[in-house]
Formats: sequence, structure tokens, C-alpha cells
Amino acid sequence: MAFVPRPVAELPWQIIFITVAIAGFGVIVLYSAAGGSVSPWAGIHALRFVVFLAMALVIRLFSENFVKWGTFPAYAVFAVLLLLVELAGAVKGGSQRWIELGFIRLQPSEFMKPLVVLAIARFYEMLPIGQARSWSAIWPPLVLIGVPWFLVMTQPDLGTSIAVMTGGVTVMFLAGVPLRLFIGAGLAGAAFVPFAFFFLLKEYQQNRVLIFLDPESDPLGTGYHISQSKIAIGSGGIGGKGYLQGSQSHLDYLPEGHTDFVFATMAEEWGLIGGLFVIVMFALLLRWSTVVSLNAPSRFGKLAGGGLTMVIFFYIAINMLMVMGLAPVVGIPLPFLSYGGSSMMTIMICIGLLMGIERNTRQGGGGGRLLP
Repeated sequence: MAFVPRPVAELPWQIIFITVAIAGFGVIVLYSAAGGSVSPWAGIHALRFVVFLAMALVIRLFSENFVKWGTFPAYAVFAVLLLLVELAGAVKGGSQRWIELGFIRLQPSEFMKPLVVLAIARFYEMLPIGQARSWSAIWPPLVLIGVPWFLVMTQPDLGTSIAVMTGGVTVMFLAGVPLRLFIGAGLAGAAFVPFAFFFLLKEYQQNRVLIFLDPESDPLGTGYHISQSKIAIGSGGIGGKGYLQGSQSHLDYLPEGHTDFVFATMAEEWGLIGGLFVIVMFALLLRWSTVVSLNAPSRFGKLAGGGLTMVIFFYIAINMLMVMGLAPVVGIPLPFLSYGGSSMMTIMICIGLLMGIERNTRQGGGGGRLLP
């Protein structure tokens, strides 16, 4: 419309509305999880979303050339920070994942999820397409994945290490790496599982896998989270118990009901109807990101868009499978619903980069200057 300023009209309103709807619902759920109080979660959750949405809209303005120019230096910086975490990182809950900066606690592994995707997409964009099936097209991306994967695993953070690997491997697949290599890697990985289980995983991580296979074996111990989550989801029925009426979360039967198991908290009060709303909103988000990736005019945009979409999908799929007992508990939060700044920041970085790819497509696909 003529009276709407052009910069406002050109904003990606579709994805803004989708993310606002999910995050707004998250505020409602967190308000209930706190017993009908804005503090300590709902208010901060809303504030974080506004800040990170603004950040995503700024990232959207970066030209493709600027993103490509900064990818490898940013990857190198955060790889060094990951190493610094190993040497002098802050320890919390038995894990060493953060760097204390006084005013903020930085978790470098979160930045590595989109950076690995961008770095591998940049590598394949620079590589002649005819070499995509050669060994020289395979080992550099494996190094780009392997370095952060190993450093994150030693923290230990199984969920994040899998997320880093998933995004990077997705870009390799989209770049045309032969399928037989993925099949061979899958078989080798399967053979490696027993060694990893006994020698690489911590005892609590081993227990999570065992409980996933048989959650009823220790319902009051390591299987408590999953058992209570299933009870909460199942007791919600079609329409739920009613807002502020969830017994599992309000009586503290459901651990981490505001973070990893927020979907169970929501499902108990909103039932199947609430669950379908969340799933539909996430489906619209993933549909948008997939279309952005497919329509990108450049090879870098297509590969980066596909990898970033997979990072977002990983968060959604693993968390929902986890709370229903269909995947081991690996500490993956649900985007825009779970309370937590690091995961929301990562998702909004991914969405900001996807917004930038969409903007580049609308402008005709030119890389443009380093900055708009």
C-alpha cells in the first residue's frame, strides 16, 4: 500500500508472524509453568525474543558477499574459543561449555551450528562442480565438521555435537557427495557405536540411552523424566486440562518443564489441539525455509539454506521425539517455546541468514557489496 514505507513493506512478514506466534505461545506456556507469574521465565523469554528478532532482521541486511567473506574467519575464531573452553571454561552441572566474560556467559558451540553449515557451503561453492565427487571434495568438509564435533563432545555435550554434525553432513549431501559414501559412513558408524557407548559417553549419557531402550526399567531414577513427560502428554487428552491447571508441572512432578520438556507442560494443559497448533506452526516455518533454499539463485545460498533448515529441523524433531520417549534425552530445547537464550539465539541466527538469502533472491541474486 502507498502509505506503508518501503522498508516496512519489504520486511519478511510471513516468517515474522510465524515466529511471533510460536514465541508468543511460549510466553503463555512459561507463564503457566511458573504458576501464573511473569517471572522468572515468561518475561525474560519475551524480552529475549524481541532482542533476537531484531538481531535476525539486522543479519538479514548482510549481503551474500559479506556472509561469504566472514565465514571462514568466524569459523576460525569460534574454533579457538571452543579450544579455550577446554582450557579455562566455566563448569556448570558437570559440563564445561561456557566462557565467563563477566557480563555474559558465552557458549561458543551454539555459534558453531550455523558456522559449520556456512563454512562447508562456502567450500563447495568455491570448488568446481566437476570435483564434487572426488576425495579432495570430501576430506576438507570432514575436517570442518570433525574439529568442532570433537571439541564439543569433550565438554561433554552430545546433543550439540550431533547438531553440528547433522548440519554439516546435510550440506555435503546437497553438494553432491556420492550416496555410497554416506551408506558406508553409516555402516562404519553403526560398527563404531559399541566403542562410543563404552569409551566415549559419560555414565549419565549411557544411562540416557539405556532408559530410552527401556524407560520403565527405572521409573523413579534415570527414567523419571520420560515417564513423567508421557504422563503429562497423555493426560492432556484432546482439549487439555485447562490453562493453569496442569498438575504434572505445577506439582513439580515434571522436571525441566520450562526448558527441555516444555512441550509436555503445554500438552497437559492444551491437549492435542495445542500440540497440533505448535506442529503446524513449525511446519510452516520449515516450509518457508525450504522454499527459500530451493529458490536461492546461488549455489552458496542453496547449500547454506538447506543446511540451516536442517539445523532448525533437528531442534524441533529431536525435542519432540525426546519428550515422547522416541529418542534419548540429549538436552535439545524446543525452539521459541523452551526457556533459554543460547538455543533461541542460534535459531534466530539461522532464520536471519535465511531471511538474507530470501532478500538476495528478491533483489535478483546479485551478491552486491560487502554491506548493504
